[in-house]
Amino acid sequence: MFEAAELGHKLSKEAFKEQEAGLRLRLLNCQLELGKSTSPVIIIVSGVQGAGKGAVVNRLNEWLDTRGLENWSFWEQSDEENERPKAWRYWRVLPARGTIGIFFGAWYNDVIDDAYLCMDDGRVETQLNRIDDLERMLSQDGAKFVKLWYHLPRKEQKDRLEQSTHDQQSYWNMAKEYTGRKKEYARFMSIAERIVRATDTGVAPWHIIEATDNNYRDIRTGELVCRALEEAIRGETGPAAQDVHDTVALGDTDVDDITVLDTVDLSQRLEKKEYRNRLAEMQGVLTELAWEAYRQQRACILVFEGWDAAGKGGAIRRVTQAVDARLRRTISVAAPTDEELAHHYLWRFWRYVPRAGHMRIFDRSWYGRVLVERVEGFATPLEWQAAYRQINSFEEQLTERGDVLLKFWVHISKEEQLNRFQLREQTPYKQHKITDEDWRNREKWDLYREAVDDMVSRTSTEFAPWYLIPGDNKRFARVEVITTVVRSLRKALGG
Repeated sequence: MFEAAELGHKLSKEAFKEQEAGLRLRLLNCQLELGKSTSPVIIIVSGVQGAGKGAVVNRLNEWLDTRGLENWSFWEQSDEENERPKAWRYWRVLPARGTIGIFFGAWYNDVIDDAYLCMDDGRVETQLNRIDDLERMLSQDGAKFVKLWYHLPRKEQKDRLEQSTHDQQSYWNMAKEYTGRKKEYARFMSIAERIVRATDTGVAPWHIIEATDNNYRDIRTGELVCRALEEAIRGETGPAAQDVHDTVALGDTDVDDITVLDTVDLSQRLEKKEYRNRLAEMQGVLTELAWEAYRQQRACILVFEGWDAAGKGGAIRRVTQAVDARLRRTISVAAPTDEELAHHYLWRFWRYVPRAGHMRIFDRSWYGRVLVERVEGFATPLEWQAAYRQINSFEEQLTERGDVLLKFWVHISKEEQLNRFQLREQTPYKQHKITDEDWRNREKWDLYREAVDDMVSRTSTEFAPWYLIPGDNKRFARVEVITTVVRSLRKALGG
């Protein structure tokens, strides 16, 4: 497929200067208009060694306003990146809406590196599928991709790399791990073709650019970027990103209207004495397990969802009492900030992924997409239906290093919720806990019940199961939560 990029394109110095003036103005005007839009633009620069990718990016930085542009090289991985899923380093730097991000290689570098290490074909295929899912998901959210692959014929690359050996500032002399690939042109091209073919999609197509002539390479790059900016301004991103495999077919409503919540035994109780004894015992064990997880460098993520007044906060406090404050952090998820709204809805949760050995507790979470956003109409049916697949992929990445992810739905009866609401209104130091929004949510109980049923059935997986906690008796719920955490950590840590 790369032979088509060996046509001998050339552009004279005079022709370059003539075209550059108009192109530069178009790019700046487009960038200005992009700032008023809701689309981020992600430019991925990749290709063969010696093709001048760094020079191309420097040229784009010269043509564009760098105040709305960020460049990311992803060279060496830092300790904090090594202690998290691979995708974390990319999610944390995704451009906000109306801005441009240039990524050197991005997630494609990981596949290339792994392929060079002779990783099995099945895992390479998994990585490629994950990339395809990621790019489709971001495109659905409005992102515009410009994927640029720079190609050189074998002889041209050989000549350039030989010249670079005398340049001590050459990237290839500084990146010693790549020096052994200089003589592996055929192998690299085989890997590259597989990657480009597998990820060349309608929502994120590859553009193969002949890089033999620098003037042609740069003008061609500018034209493609300009065209992408114009399309992003016109909003030609989200709708075109929809694909049949992104949707989830909705099943028929059960005639008897039974949901998974109806299987929860809410009659379970603990008396005070037994509660205190069991809680103290489990908290003592959890203290030791939290430190053992730190020694083994295993992260733990706890997600708490549930009805208003179900007792999530009380359960969380009993967990945090047992874990050293240096090892854990609680994230209370509220309405997204302006910065968070400027990114994909999962972006703000990727930012909080814990380092190896630490615990992160989410008081509400990414499941707002398929709960409150679904019920309240903040997300379209297409958006929240696609979220099940996106969330499962996200959670799989969180756990594939052996980390622990536990998800709790704290369930109470409608009658018990009413009792707690009324108690909060009558108790001065609890009145801040009850709001008009709580009463409005209660009126939509049946809609939330249906949403919870879908959520559990579609996102309770082997690597990230849901635990339905009976919450009518707070003492029982708290002990059940902490016992589940202890049991799961013991299993993960080999205890």
